[in-house]
Amino acid sequence: MPKPLALLLLAASTALASPGLTIYNADFAVVRDSVPLDLKAGDNEVIYEGATILLEPDSVVFRSTTGAPLRILEQNYRNDALTQPYLLSLFEGQNIDFTVREPQKPDRTISAKIIRSGYGTNTEPVVEVDGKIQFGLPGQPIFPSLGDGTILKPRLAWKIAATEPFKGTAELGYITGGLSWLASYNLVSPEKSGTIDLSGWITMQNNSGRDFTGARTKLMAGDVSKFTPAMDSAMPRRMMAMAAAPEADAVTEKAFDEFHLYTLPRPVTLRDRETKQVEFARASGVQSEVLYIYDALGDSLGRYGGADARFRAAAEEMGSDSQNKIAVVREIKNSKENNLGIPLPKGRVRFYRADGDQLEFTGENFIGHTPADETIKLRTGDAFDLVGERKRTLFRVDNANRRTTEEFQITLRNRKKEPVTILVREQLYRSANWQVSKNSAPFEKLSASEIEFRIPVPAGAEEKISYTVDYSW
Repeated sequence: MPKPLALLLLAASTALASPGLTIYNADFAVVRDSVPLDLKAGDNEVIYEGATILLEPDSVVFRSTTGAPLRILEQNYRNDALTQPYLLSLFEGQNIDFTVREPQKPDRTISAKIIRSGYGTNTEPVVEVDGKIQFGLPGQPIFPSLGDGTILKPRLAWKIAATEPFKGTAELGYITGGLSWLASYNLVSPEKSGTIDLSGWITMQNNSGRDFTGARTKLMAGDVSKFTPAMDSAMPRRMMAMAAAPEADAVTEKAFDEFHLYTLPRPVTLRDRETKQVEFARASGVQSEVLYIYDALGDSLGRYGGADARFRAAAEEMGSDSQNKIAVVREIKNSKENNLGIPLPKGRVRFYRADGDQLEFTGENFIGHTPADETIKLRTGDAFDLVGERKRTLFRVDNANRRTTEEFQITLRNRKKEPVTILVREQLYRSANWQVSKNSAPFEKLSASEIEFRIPVPAGAEEKISYTVDYSW
């Protein structure tokens, strides 16, 4: 069970000189900040104007950094900060003044009635000027005073009771939406080599309605249990330490509960509506293996981005809808011996190969959260010069003895200028016992319903294999 999120709010210790962020890859974050206190004996009002527009008020944790008890009588959260659409909505049905500016003419003021503000509906305002209706504002609106009850940005306010004067700092933590991050990877292969160079990037996006200046930032990778509004009814070493010596400005990573926590080495300024990228991993000389896989039914390729395996009744024409494309799959061992060996957050992976002094894009796919020492398997596309063909040459049903026999012939053609090895994946019926009674080439049993032939095919040549399978039920 994941720890309650409220516990994470208190992970930072003592006073905070600058805001702290822990961003999750599910469009929310934990914000940690400090609030100066200068309390008199009795009731006090404390205001914090660094709140976000997507703050979850019931997630707020507020405590003294010195351990002094604070008796909080009341907490209020307001996010109706002043914006032009919001102010227009306050004056719907009323007349306000507008400043009209025209080229080579003096400014003038006109009065117009706000028919519709468009606030909250993403529609254009409608106003009435001199008895005529028009879309859009006639000029810059001039709003009357709203008094002292208006706010300029979202804020939290507390009513705190103190038995004696107190001066110090309070630690504030809360959960907010509008902050997210994701990882992406670029893999570059030399023109004639199986090794790759890897660079990993973190992309952070801030749509929280608040700027974060010089924030100490952490990123949490993993599937953390978090209710949405619709649902409401260990490797402690540096991410970039892929060479012998660690670098001082590297992103650091550690196992945290059932997740992985990445800490950025320098404070980050993340403005509202801003997208920022930080490199978090770099490695060179990573060995990768290119596999050519022919799966005529396309079922086993589900693990690389294809469809799930499906069952067919024995009387169906299994093989009549077979395809002839041969998939290209990259396998990369995420191990220290392969210059990696770090927990990799889920994200998009793009492949490039050098063509002389230029890079050409050769495919992309996604990886899930990948622990150290696991193998990354990615389908990057289909081979242009490799073709497979699958035919069923025998189909015999013996209902009296509850047996079925099938025979297949598979042809592999290599139009490349170099030899290749093609892995032929064959899907067998899951609901029956089976036995391969004849086979022209050795095979390996991959699962209860899948076998694989490993077939070398010379350059410019073709190879044929056949096998017979007997089913009983």
